[in-house]
Amino acid sequence: MRSDSSELLLEQQAEELRKKKLLELAAAKKAKNGPPPKRSLRENASFYTTSGLAFLSVTAGASLLFLVPLYVDPAISTLVGDFVERPTMCVTTRREDMTGLFNCSWSSCREGCTSDVFKCTHIYVTFIDDLNFTFPFNATPAELFNLTDIERSEEAILLVNIKGCGYPPTVKCKNFTDLYGFEGAVFPCYYSKQNKTVVMTAYNREDQVNTIIHFFVVPFIVTVVSSVFLCIMHCDCRCKKERRRHRHRHRRPRIENLR
Repeated sequence: MRSDSSELLLEQQAEELRKKKLLELAAAKKAKNGPPPKRSLRENASFYTTSGLAFLSVTAGASLLFLVPLYVDPAISTLVGDFVERPTMCVTTRREDMTGLFNCSWSSCREGCTSDVFKCTHIYVTFIDDLNFTFPFNATPAELFNLTDIERSEEAILLVNIKGCGYPPTVKCKNFTDLYGFEGAVFPCYYSKQNKTVVMTAYNREDQVNTIIHFFVVPFIVTVVSSVFLCIMHCDCRCKKERRRHRHRHRRPRIENLR
């Protein structure tokens, strides 16, 4: 029993000595290395500038993936359609409520541009095809009714926008169909000069241009400029010819053969 207790005591003492030795070695190593060096003002400025530019580049580049299909592409398609800038008069001729995926290849208005449509509404209108005509907003209902006798175009489809879809609160299809989806409804509209079978209820060229500038041009410029500055700060962005010249200047001279 005494031998067992003495062995346990010796093991405890050896363990304590081992821990003490490790602590002394760690303290000596820390004292030898000294405190961690502090970054200079220039290093701090470079670090925070790099972080900010990287954040701008990644954020602006990622935003383009969402802004281009949702806002930029419809705006470009609207400008390409070349719609009239002055509103003409439209009259709803008929409305069709369709069901089935094959019957709903298009819809006058639907909420959600990426999902499959199994229920859709087709609204057909006719309009006054005269570039000199402007919708009389101050006219009374009786005067508008008299204007419906004017010769109008062939039947066209009415869309809430060029894609015929959108997301609340900008696009609310129930309000749209209730307002324009009954036969005989008279309202201002804009038709495409390129395709007179397409009519929209609202159009403003400046709004479409501003959408392209704000949602594509600005993020694209931010992405390019921030990426260029990051390249200048951390990469060798010089031309290959300049780098070759630089290497030739610092090349060691050849040792002449003394023989």
